[in-house]
Amino acid sequence: MEVACAGEEWCPVTATGKLIGRKWHPVVIMELYLAETLGFNELQRAVGGISNKVLSDTLEDLEAKGFVDREIANEKPVRVEYSLTEFGESLEPVIRAMAEWGVDHLEPPEGTEMVSLPDDFY
Repeated sequence: MEVACAGEEWCPVTATGKLIGRKWHPVVIMELYLAETLGFNELQRAVGGISNKVLSDTLEDLEAKGFVDREIANEKPVRVEYSLTEFGESLEPVIRAMAEWGVDHLEPPEGTEMVSLPDDFY
C-alpha cells in the first residue's frame, strides 16, 4: 500500500504511522486480533470509551484500507461482524510490540488499571 511521505523519499515508518496512527485504530485491530470476530456492540464493549460514531468511522476507515472485513450475517435482526483480513492480521507483531513497549516503559495514570491482555500477548 503506497502512502506518500514528505519530500521525494518514501519513509516506511511514516507510511505505517499514517495507516494505523489514528487514536483508536491500534486498539480496534488488537481487539479483533484477540477475538477473531466481533459484532459492533461486542467490539464497542471490548474497546471501551469509544462512541458509536467514532467506532463506525474507525471501522469504515480500517475496512477501506483493507485491514478489516465486514460481513453481514443472515440473522434477524441483521448482525454485522468484523474480523481482520490477512493484511490486518499482518499487523500482529506491530501491535504486540506496541503492547510490550508500553508495559516496559509506561505506567497507567493514577487511579486506572492496565488493560488486561493475555499473558502470551506481551
